Amino acid sequence: MTSNVNPTVRRRRLGQELRKLREDKGMTAEQVADRLLVSQSKISRLENGRRSISQRDVRDLCGVYEVEDQRIVDSLMQMAKDSRQQGWWHAFGDVPYSVYIGLETDAASLRVYDPQVVPGLLQTRQYAETLISGALPETAPTEIEKRVQVRMRRQERISAPENPLRLWTVMDEAALCRIVGDKSLMRDQLDHLVEQSRLPHVTVQVIPFDMGAHPGLNGQYAILEFPDAADSSVVYIEGVTSDLYLEKPNDVQKYSVMYEHLRAQALNVDQSRQFIADIAKKYI
Repeated sequence: MTSNVNPTVRRRRLGQELRKLREDKGMTAEQVADRLLVSQSKISRLENGRRSISQRDVRDLCGVYEVEDQRIVDSLMQMAKDSRQQGWWHAFGDVPYSVYIGLETDAASLRVYDPQVVPGLLQTRQYAETLISGALPETAPTEIEKRVQVRMRRQERISAPENPLRLWTVMDEAALCRIVGDKSLMRDQLDHLVEQSRLPHVTVQVIPFDMGAHPGLNGQYAILEFPDAADSSVVYIEGVTSDLYLEKPNDVQKYSVMYEHLRAQALNVDQSRQFIADIAKKYI
């Protein structure tokens, strides 16, 4: 079990280890919950990494699973301790999608499809502020500013001098034609998008309207992949009141195949860059 300072990823990996111990023991989550006098939902949340886990929880679970190797117990206890540390995003208070930020922070690559807007990691500050304000009309200005700051902080993964995030994004033409703010703002945003697309670790493709129906019509999603083989890929689907995280191999495979179809139907990299530049010229 390798060290990882990211509390979100560490919690998720710890949950995977605990699930494996339970399955090796041949026990159901319900049986474990009965033994510990807790709810079955607690066991499930601990295993999927969505809930903070204490060293006491780990000790009790290891006792139920009859783990005899003290080195394994100590390692899991340390993971539990590390998982309770705070990531950089906690400095901004209660961030609604903090689980996703934790995963993105540690991801090696990210594949994104967005049908409506420019992906967050490629947005200018002005575009992000205007977009968030329009999407959340009843939100206080201070909260909007906090969200903008978080988005700008996330973008540091793109400009990192070492091990930058490998970003592949497929966008619908609608994201380029939807005027967020005014035409001047859109011109700056699309110029920025063209510049970012020239980075060696950033790939931008566009699906024009005349491509017709395609696999992405059901909506936005992202696929995160991690440098450590112990951390399985995750499909992230953003919701209004709650987000969805898919981690089962079959689910991830289905979305990965769908993404390959999107890439195949989209304009290639050079065509996409020219397509974006041509639309930007219209915003005068």
